[in-house]
Amino acid sequence: MKIEHAPSAADYVNSARLQELFLELAKMNAPSTKEKLVADYLQKTLPELGFTLEFDEAHKNFDGDVGNLFAWHEGTDPSIPPLFFSTHMDTVLPTEGLKPVIKDGIIHTDGTTILGADDRAALAAYIEAMRAIIEGGIPHGPIEFILTVNEQPGLVGATYMDYSKAKSKTGYIFDSSGDVGQIILKGPYSTRIWMEVEGNAAHIALNAEEGNSAILIASDGLSKMRLGEIDEETLANIGIIKGGDLTSIIPGSVTVAGEVRSFSKEKLNQQLNHMEEVLMTAAEKSGGKVNVRIEKKYSGFDIPTEDILVKTAETAAQNIKVKSYLTETLGGADTNVLNENGLTCLTLGLGFQNIHSFRECISIQNLVNTGRLTAALIEQWYVNHKSE
Repeated sequence: MKIEHAPSAADYVNSARLQELFLELAKMNAPSTKEKLVADYLQKTLPELGFTLEFDEAHKNFDGDVGNLFAWHEGTDPSIPPLFFSTHMDTVLPTEGLKPVIKDGIIHTDGTTILGADDRAALAAYIEAMRAIIEGGIPHGPIEFILTVNEQPGLVGATYMDYSKAKSKTGYIFDSSGDVGQIILKGPYSTRIWMEVEGNAAHIALNAEEGNSAILIASDGLSKMRLGEIDEETLANIGIIKGGDLTSIIPGSVTVAGEVRSFSKEKLNQQLNHMEEVLMTAAEKSGGKVNVRIEKKYSGFDIPTEDILVKTAETAAQNIKVKSYLTETLGGADTNVLNENGLTCLTLGLGFQNIHSFRECISIQNLVNTGRLTAALIEQWYVNHKSE
């Protein structure tokens, strides 16, 4: 006799509807600080699914046109701890005139714009997952969407977020190029370093003997600076060198700026000190000087493997027959900032590729599996807490 199993939440995810929704969202031209088009869509769509909405005023700190969005769904069982799903509403570049191309199960563009799968794919998946949960009559606790703005330039919206508006304390962020099933437990500390090198400006023909090239001072220091992969936990980079006025003028100042990322705060500080000391030594040797400014970007996070977030994600992936795997990344995401501000969360993969370029793409399989895993997470979160 054949045993009939009740459909799971993931079974109610409509693949065609999800794909159509993703393409609709991807075509919305809403780059960083200009997310209102997406926010207006969500103001119409989410209340139809039973969400109540509230915005903060983070955008007033960086001249944006809308703040972060907090969308709350009461669920069917308020005794369950609320669970949030977060992503960002902006794209790194405009998507105006986006023309999707689907070939061999992969969604691309025609090569004239980015796709915006980073991270409209997650947003579409969250909406479809809630539709599936509701249509399937799947019992669930309260669900919150925490949707940020101005993420791409450096997690800016999350940095200025009004965290008092968040009703949940635990959640997931789908925002990584790993295939669905990737569970990122660990993220880095990241800090920028700005070094203003001062020499002495002079004209090469009129008073060259008074000149002291800031560029040559900086070059001497940079030649002795450890950069790239410092060790398996630490990366360092110089990304900006800017200075000089005219080809006939020995430059009196130059800006050298870089960034350090590390899983270890101690190693991060050691590398920053090394970069400062090397450049200062070069300046002192040549009669120049260096002014250093340190700019923290975000803090690291480290979620234990035994955390209920991890166990729920592993079981939910197994439930939809996706292989899960635990990993870490030196890339940054809103996950870093949310954890720093008391919201415990981890990053999950959704499989977008070649992001921030016109070659950006995502497979239909990963897009659909993101929706299925979101639905499975909501269902499994309920099961885990109901059985306690």
